[in-house]
Amino acid sequence: MRLEGRGLIDRSAPVSFTFDGVEYEGFEGDTLASALLANGIRLVGRSFKYHRPRGILTAGSEEPNALVTLGRGAARDPNVRATVQELFEGLEAQSQNRWPTLGFDLMELNDLAAPFFGAGFYYKTFMWPRGFWEKLYEPVIRRAAGLGALSKQHNDDLYERAYAFCDLLVIGAGPAGLIAALAAGRAGADVILADEDWRPGGRLLAETEEVGGMPAAEWVREVVEELEDMENVRLMPRTTVTGAYDQGTFGALERVGHHLPRRAGLPRECFWRIVARRSILAAGALERPIAFRNNDRPGIMMAGAVRAYVNRWGVAPGKAVTVFTNNDSGHRTARDLLAAGVHVAGLIDSRHDAPDLPGVHLIRGAQICNSGGRRGLESITLRSVGGEERLATDCLAVAGGWNPTVHLTCHMNGRPVWNEDVLGFVPRPGAVPGMVTAGACDGTFSTAGCLREGLAAAGEVLQGLGRSLPELDPPSAEDDPWRIAPLWAVPGKGRAWLDFQNDVTVKDVTQAAVENFRSVEHMKRYTTQGMATDQGKNSNVAALAVLADVTGRSIPETGTTTYRPPYTPVAIAALGAGGQGKGFAPQRLTTSHRASVDRGAPMIEAGLWYRPSYFPAPGETTWRQSCDREVKMVRESVGICDVSTLGKIDIQGPDAASLLDFVYTNLFSTLKVGRVRYGLMLREDGFVMDDGTTARLGEHHYLMTTTTAAAGEVMRHLDYVHQCLHPEWEVNFISVTEQWAQFAIAGPKSRDLLNDLLDDPLEDAAWPFMACGPVEVMGVQARLFRISFSGEHAYELAVPARYGEDLFRLLLARAEELGGGPYGMEALNVLRLEKGLLTHAEIHGRTTAYDVGLGRMVSAKKDCIGKTMSERPGLTDPARERLVGLKPAGEIQLITAGAHLFAPADAATRENDQGYVTSVCYSPTLGHTLGLAFLKNGPERIGETVKMVDHMRGVETLCEVIDPVVFDPEGGRLRG
Repeated sequence: MRLEGRGLIDRSAPVSFTFDGVEYEGFEGDTLASALLANGIRLVGRSFKYHRPRGILTAGSEEPNALVTLGRGAARDPNVRATVQELFEGLEAQSQNRWPTLGFDLMELNDLAAPFFGAGFYYKTFMWPRGFWEKLYEPVIRRAAGLGALSKQHNDDLYERAYAFCDLLVIGAGPAGLIAALAAGRAGADVILADEDWRPGGRLLAETEEVGGMPAAEWVREVVEELEDMENVRLMPRTTVTGAYDQGTFGALERVGHHLPRRAGLPRECFWRIVARRSILAAGALERPIAFRNNDRPGIMMAGAVRAYVNRWGVAPGKAVTVFTNNDSGHRTARDLLAAGVHVAGLIDSRHDAPDLPGVHLIRGAQICNSGGRRGLESITLRSVGGEERLATDCLAVAGGWNPTVHLTCHMNGRPVWNEDVLGFVPRPGAVPGMVTAGACDGTFSTAGCLREGLAAAGEVLQGLGRSLPELDPPSAEDDPWRIAPLWAVPGKGRAWLDFQNDVTVKDVTQAAVENFRSVEHMKRYTTQGMATDQGKNSNVAALAVLADVTGRSIPETGTTTYRPPYTPVAIAALGAGGQGKGFAPQRLTTSHRASVDRGAPMIEAGLWYRPSYFPAPGETTWRQSCDREVKMVRESVGICDVSTLGKIDIQGPDAASLLDFVYTNLFSTLKVGRVRYGLMLREDGFVMDDGTTARLGEHHYLMTTTTAAAGEVMRHLDYVHQCLHPEWEVNFISVTEQWAQFAIAGPKSRDLLNDLLDDPLEDAAWPFMACGPVEVMGVQARLFRISFSGEHAYELAVPARYGEDLFRLLLARAEELGGGPYGMEALNVLRLEKGLLTHAEIHGRTTAYDVGLGRMVSAKKDCIGKTMSERPGLTDPARERLVGLKPAGEIQLITAGAHLFAPADAATRENDQGYVTSVCYSPTLGHTLGLAFLKNGPERIGETVKMVDHMRGVETLCEVIDPVVFDPEGGRLRG
């Protein structure tokens, strides 16, 4: 079916491939679809519900029929659109949704049962008997559902994610997009031109017209070459912009390795996050079919697609092609077929005033009402004023008009506007801030008009960027007026298909309206219209027109369904790039990781971070020996601990203090510059979310620290407050957790160590407890905070992360000279338990400020998130389980975390439960086991004895209830 001398393929580079195990040959530059058509293959798949034979319908990403599975084993890739899959040597493709073979599919029996499978049949059929749903209906439906299938094997394919920033993002490389990018590039703007095709040019690659006095493809080549030479322009072929989001952010999927037989380390796909100051949408338009009886047979195609296969790929989709149209686009297809030497069996135009086309049998005022053939088109039936007649043909090119590609303009809740001139929806101006639309996606269907609009869009955008439009005249091109007459569906008996993939017919949409599903959204869900992988790109507008007709409304009154991202399907692996294997729970390593491992420290996970558990010394054989030594070291000398994993959020702006006052229970607007304050944060339901310290570094500059585990949660919480509750506040914040390495220096000799290290020694008066400020370490700018999580005189020293490892090694060397050294998570836990300090073992989502003994931190002078809910009587009841300390009081000296507490005389049953243990340790300072627990009426029961029972470990002991703060309760050591 190849046409000699036509197309943009490389006939000197043959490519072999297989389809359903049979080997075929195509050429470099082919898609799988064009190669299949060139080899005479018309049947490529089966429809979802009825398993009707399906052939190639389109030539782009809107394809609903030609979905195939590529590859085998773990690399199996289902639901790939053959119309966008580039051909490569050794490509293996299999048809899907059939059994046992494509030609003999036993599930085709569903087509015979079509009268029982109409719109909403699943709501009506599986209601009775009630018990059959779980045992029969659901298992059968789940087995039959879907199109392609994954291999269920582990896939080692690589996926990536990347970020890009630009002045202007141009979406679509057709005539409007190309000339807009050219103008902006010449003006010096930083431009990204993204297009889902691997060759720029858009519809110009499928046409035979001239642009600027030369063949359109030649004009495209010259423009692309100039763009490639510009350092300020980035061309991104094979990249589909899938969604538009707030603040000029766009999601885009780049197909990196789909066209290569061996990727040699390249990813399969890369998901881009592109942030653009301005954008131009030049995404073109999608041709729509006309519904008539049996309009779904293989061999029935879109007229624009037929033209593309003839002109771009040099393929004749049939030996005798008939064109059915209601607009001038069908005439162009018939003209190009004639020029290529393909027999045109007839041109059927529904318009009575259709223009003449020499050399073609033109039938005006006629409609196609039926087709013949099963696994391929053999004939069509015409209906005109003279009656019905049958015409033999093996390919039907249908031109029902063009739908502007408005999808991206709707992703931020913008609704398109009906344009009666083109019988389609066009973008609503301003639907996406900073975006200008141009070309066919804006309802302009002539090449000259697209070029003019693209240049005008560039001028508008450049003005907003503070640049001038360079002198650039749009080249001469075809400028014929667009003419169309409405025809959505041909009346008649039988099934006329709207959604080819989901098997939705005109009758289904009509039935939905009859059953009062008159809203477009209700109709969509009741019939499944537009819910397939193509998202109804071909069928939505026609279905809306049918619904409007049956409900007696106009199409604008009927409205559209909601277009949501992504524009085309995106693999979850691409969205979650880097999330395979360990990437699913990424290993986050501190700057001191290598130094800690060098010292033999075993690493444990803490909120995805890997932190040292303890640092074994020579002769120590158990972790307890190391832990006890490290605790005594901190209490008697000085210890070094990496605390970089604490969440660090930099907050700046005139309203920074207001934000902190609103999210924390206590006041931060009164905090002086150079001081630190402990804060408690509540959820909206009144329960504690997190605690931490916040330092005031400047008049409008704060640094918030969070617990390691809650860093992400707190950042999301701040985003919610700013975006949803107080968008008027002038405040910005960003996570800087990874940007700063921070180390705790704790112990009686901590100041001596720092004075030996800092460029300017510390003065007692300038650095009281909870002070902060800038310092220098060997010429490096750093931050110092006098805070303590150990109960000792302590500091935290923060430096830019690139200096982290060197500083850690230096601190250890200085500490060891003073009789100290590093301490790990085990010792850190003991130190904080001796002081009664909290972690998320206690702030676990079910405790209030009152429960943890911090009720007085909820300020009465202001409101804050969660304050009102925290004051509910049930959350301030003294009988609640409240924080206490525990120490052994019986012969058994063991306390275990997770154990429950009972009165000594009560049986250890659920009904008698009075509390539970959250954290435990052995305290070498105190010489006994120590625990924190929540106990009913806890603070009022200090001095009492309770029974601790751990059913899982078989431990039972008596414990004395004590104050949570056991070591240095007056705080003299940390303040001294």
